[in-house]
Amino acid sequence: MGALAGKVALVTGASRGIGRAIARRLARDGALVAVHYGARKGAAQEVVEEIGKAGGQAFAVGSLLGVAGDAEALYEAFGAGMADRGEEPVLDILVNNAGVSGSGRIGDASPENFDRLFAVNVKAPMFLIQHGLTLMRDEGRIVNISSAAAHRSFPESVTYAMTKGAVETLTLAVAKEVAGRGITANAVVPGFVETDMNARRRETPEATAALAAHSVFGRMGQPADIADVVAFLASQDARWVTGQCIDATGGTAL
Repeated sequence: MGALAGKVALVTGASRGIGRAIARRLARDGALVAVHYGARKGAAQEVVEEIGKAGGQAFAVGSLLGVAGDAEALYEAFGAGMADRGEEPVLDILVNNAGVSGSGRIGDASPENFDRLFAVNVKAPMFLIQHGLTLMRDEGRIVNISSAAAHRSFPESVTYAMTKGAVETLTLAVAKEVAGRGITANAVVPGFVETDMNARRRETPEATAALAAHSVFGRMGQPADIADVVAFLASQDARWVTGQCIDATGGTAL
């Protein structure tokens, strides 16, 4: 029996990249996983099918984040998915992974882009947590995906870095707020990971090598590297870890 048998997890932005790896890992550990997607329904369904073929359980949940009423819409879709399985809409693990980047330097910033990044990267996780806590069982787990950009000077994407700093502040506040129910809240801090989000930064072998050089291991991170850390935080083994930002950068800038 897996470490997460009997648990229900919701992973946002799980149709690709880090979210996809997290969904697969939590399902492998026994959780029923709601695979959230924004626009990539086909990709999310592929994740569900992969999990099913591996002996796990999952269903897709479609909802656009960063728009009015997004949290309510997501949980409505989540409830419908649970009902289709004959299950009550309960939650044990919430992973706020969905995010957008592309802000550029401060001279390139625009109010429209600023608002979009904060809506998706900060506002959505906050209200997904707020609504999720009404469904979450005691001893639950909240894991927010942050970024090394919040810990080091990253002028190339200043607004994105700001959003991740806000996510970490949110994590601290939530951890203390929910401790009475035995719920933990933590953030995972990836560095450069081989995902679509970083594709433009590794268009040549030289560019990829430059990114890999940030890690003491001399390689870029893989989505599974982050998923394994999330799986630990989602497990009973992490019951005494809360309010933390776990560095998963492969020793970047040591």
